[in-house]
Amino acid sequence: MNIFHAIILGVVEGITEFLPISSTGHMILVSKLLGIQETDFLKTFEIFIQLGAILSVVVLYFRRLLTSKDTIIKVIVAFIPTAILGLALHDVVKRYLLGSSWVVSISLIVGGILIIWFEKHNAKRQSKLSIQGDGGVDLRIGYIQAVKIGFYQAIAMIPGVSRSAATIIGGQISGVSRVDIVEFSFLLAIPTMLAASVLDLYKGVGEISNNEIGLLATGFITAFIVAIIAIKGFISYIQKHNFIGFAYYRIIVGIIFLVLLSTSGL
Repeated sequence: MNIFHAIILGVVEGITEFLPISSTGHMILVSKLLGIQETDFLKTFEIFIQLGAILSVVVLYFRRLLTSKDTIIKVIVAFIPTAILGLALHDVVKRYLLGSSWVVSISLIVGGILIIWFEKHNAKRQSKLSIQGDGGVDLRIGYIQAVKIGFYQAIAMIPGVSRSAATIIGGQISGVSRVDIVEFSFLLAIPTMLAASVLDLYKGVGEISNNEIGLLATGFITAFIVAIIAIKGFISYIQKHNFIGFAYYRIIVGIIFLVLLSTSGL
């Protein structure tokens, strides 16, 4: 892995982290296309640079994080189920699922189908979307709903599922408006990805070389810059569109990689 690879993966992470298309899944697939050798460091890199994207949320929603105690408590409540399951299943996910192109491809396809089904059956319930942005009122999410959202988010430990898709769709199933769950998904990413990155670095910090630290920093900074642009673009997009376009994209990408895996052993 080199600096060029780190920048490309940082761009991919920044664009995809908050879209319902799976950032981890895309980084795994792009790594395969770039011919990057699958190592423990690559898996750590793919987890760590998500912190760069998450930092963009802190910057964009800084005022809300400082002024809305209610929102912060609900984010913590939603994080608890993910934290418990993440600690329990971290090693299993990293050893057997993370890095598997087959798992990612199938998850992309199945997730895309579920999003299409949900959007078509949920269309009548959708109200006009109007994102408040930083400084808006407290999110209209109950504590029981927050716990449910935390469990839905935990499903995204499977590469290719998408944390964003799991929380947004799961939140709407739990009765949260699209307005509130989109922003809540952004904010919930902060403790979730911070914990995942710290845990992974703690378990493998002694094996990271000075050169690899530079690669981590490059990917981190790239993901941060690109994510700020991507979040603003995503908010603008969903004010007028649903997620069906992303669903079809997931299905197409998943099918393409299944074909490549079957024919070329990618």
